[in-house]
Amino acid sequence: MNIRKAVLTDAKGIAKVHVDSWRTTYKNIIPDEFLKKLSYDQRTDLWNRNITKEGNYVFVAENDEGEIIGFADCGKRESNNATNSGDLTAIYLFQEYQGKGVGKQLLKQLFLQFVELGFNRVFVEVLEDNKTRYFYEYYGANLLKSEKITIAGAELNLLIYEWNNLNQVLSKL
Repeated sequence: MNIRKAVLTDAKGIAKVHVDSWRTTYKNIIPDEFLKKLSYDQRTDLWNRNITKEGNYVFVAENDEGEIIGFADCGKRESNNATNSGDLTAIYLFQEYQGKGVGKQLLKQLFLQFVELGFNRVFVEVLEDNKTRYFYEYYGANLLKSEKITIAGAELNLLIYEWNNLNQVLSKL
């Protein structure tokens, strides 16, 4: 496995992971009709923008054949007004690669990026029914607040977590 910074030619591979992992991760959480309508082309366009966006950092995980099997994204959301802080905005993997340490390596890469940027607080938003929240909790994320959001007509609980000791997280990774 290899973790590296994403380049524009990775957008299509990232989009495939994004769509496929949403369909498995959010099955029975987000309405099926919404998940079925997810488009590889639309997500490719999104990742072309995300990869080139200033202040946004995208990393990919590749298997031994060089295929993208996961990705992670971080930066600072426009809504984030906390000083010296950033946001973990995505970590997604193909289902068959989950639980094998790939997410841990992507998380480590993001936290190394946060430290390089001089951040001392990191936020992540995750749906309450998404099991990934336990991954974040294991690595020391503390629940800050919960709010209601609506996706495709479904009312869901969005949990906002915070890390405030980045070196402690890195020492666990």
